[in-house]
Amino acid sequence: MKEIFAEGGKLADRLKGFEPRAGQLQMAEAVADILQTGDDRPDEPASVLLVEAETGIGKTLAYLVPALLSGQRIVISTATINLQDQILKKEVPLLEDVLEMDIPALCVKGRQNYLCHYRWFQHRSTSQTSLVENKDETRIEEWLIHTESGDRAELSWLPDRSPLWPKISAQSNQCLGGDCPEFAICFVNRLRKQAGSARLLIVNHHLFFSDLALRQAGYGEILPRYQSVVFDEAHHLENVATNFFGKHFSHYQLLDLIGDLERQAEANLSSSEFDNLLGYARGLKQRLDMFVALFPAKRGRYPLQPLLETVSGWRETVDNLLKGLEELGARCLQLSSHGELWNLFADRADMLRKDLFHIAGPMEAGTGYFIHWYERRERTVSLSATPVRVAEELENFLYKSVQSCIMTSATLTTGGDFKYMRERLGIDDTSKTLCLHSPFDYKERTLLYVPEQGFPEASAAGYNDALCDRIYKLLTISRGRALVLFTSFRAMDLVAEFLANRLPYPVLVQGTASRHALLDQFRETNDSVLLAVASFWEGVDVSGDSLSCVLIDKLPFEVPSDPVIQARMKAIEEGGGKPFFQFQIPRAILTLRQGVGRLMRAGTDRGVIGIMDIRLYSKAYGRIFRESLPPSPVVRGLEDVEKFFRARS
Repeated sequence: MKEIFAEGGKLADRLKGFEPRAGQLQMAEAVADILQTGDDRPDEPASVLLVEAETGIGKTLAYLVPALLSGQRIVISTATINLQDQILKKEVPLLEDVLEMDIPALCVKGRQNYLCHYRWFQHRSTSQTSLVENKDETRIEEWLIHTESGDRAELSWLPDRSPLWPKISAQSNQCLGGDCPEFAICFVNRLRKQAGSARLLIVNHHLFFSDLALRQAGYGEILPRYQSVVFDEAHHLENVATNFFGKHFSHYQLLDLIGDLERQAEANLSSSEFDNLLGYARGLKQRLDMFVALFPAKRGRYPLQPLLETVSGWRETVDNLLKGLEELGARCLQLSSHGELWNLFADRADMLRKDLFHIAGPMEAGTGYFIHWYERRERTVSLSATPVRVAEELENFLYKSVQSCIMTSATLTTGGDFKYMRERLGIDDTSKTLCLHSPFDYKERTLLYVPEQGFPEASAAGYNDALCDRIYKLLTISRGRALVLFTSFRAMDLVAEFLANRLPYPVLVQGTASRHALLDQFRETNDSVLLAVASFWEGVDVSGDSLSCVLIDKLPFEVPSDPVIQARMKAIEEGGGKPFFQFQIPRAILTLRQGVGRLMRAGTDRGVIGIMDIRLYSKAYGRIFRESLPPSPVVRGLEDVEKFFRARS
């Protein structure tokens, strides 16, 4: 590794401006060691390495180089498309030059990202669309002449919520497999062949766990066999794994199935068969409506058990819907002489029936393994059975299926240790860890501002007014150039309204345009202010003067009323633990560190981090948060912030 990463090494020879970093070399050596350990004991559970590599370490190259030199087929799993593109389009070509080797690398996406020729030809032959959709279809027809991948990412002009794409994409539950007349030209089949010869497979976490869940259920696999996996942006793993190891049922899933049935029936059933099936489908919709009517109109996520104890007719209504799904599957099988697609419809109906029974059927009291809950939105109801802990699933289906597992992120520790991440992901104390601090000069180039003693706490009556006023003063001092992150839309809207006619700088607000458009506008202006929540706490990479200040309204504790959060806290409490310190605080710290990390994206950056929450000092637990933050000098007065920006100008 020294020959590549050290001063005068191969990277320095080939990469202009390369600066050797001790942390990058240390990480590369640790990754190489864990891959070798896994190779030496292929029949044992995975050798696991946890690496926290803060911004500036260069972690992507630090795991790619040893991965490529290992000789193994390795999966790189990320949380974002941006990182996948960076690896495939920037890092891989660089390393082909540096390592003087051909690197068979492939980015594999979920099937829904690729066009299905069979569904496309069917749609074109029966299409009755609007002028807009006809225009889109013409452009897709032209695109199909030259595309090699069939990947919708090539269609930059196609809207994210295009009603056309779901009708023509390669959904797994509508794939005819070897019976498809377009099997020979199928984009997904072509991708699978390419994946079979690739040594580096780049996927996102959702696809990785979808593949793992399919293997668990015995339904085959998406990815070819691989020896090791590297999870980048690994702080997302618990949430993603939770989704794929649970069960889900949405009334829209059933409506979607019925809609597909009706369209297919119109295309290839006789009039009597069509009328018979249509009559049954309408009856099933009525059963579904009766089921949805059992749920209160109030929107939100709620535990299912209390509803079962209070609503009348639950068991009868659920049983009627389950019987209806069973009968629908049987009717589809009877129509299989009209084509393989009817068998697929039967499989979809059976899967919906099984998922609904698992979630809403008789529950075993006191197991505590799954939390059963529902979500009510404006027009839909969805039900879920979510594992309270995913550690066991990861132990059984991840760590036993690979030789080596590397998990890395800029934020994996809380209070300086990996204890929380180990517990949540089922990683034992014998696994190796590495914590690499950012090489950026936080002490000289940044400040951490926390309001003075006497500023209202987040739950106090005067907090909102004080928050608006203080953010306004800080943005005036910084002359805009700020990302302001909020823990709720309500707080964001409140501050946005306050700033609208007061601040002499452009104020960009999440929701007024796409994320991509807002970030582009923010980068291109030197004095704008971007107000945002949720996804903007991470993945925002803006260097230079456009981002000189990151302000955060308060410590990002999750809403404790969420049924999954409630269940996980209860499980910790029943085990004799303290959920606030073992669960809520660590999760809030990881989110806070992601938000704070938006400021320093390059060694030349400089600016102020402002956290408008005096609980950092007024509460005993504030010390744990402070110990998890970068080593920026702390100031409590606005005059110190003014001095910092004056010294810069």
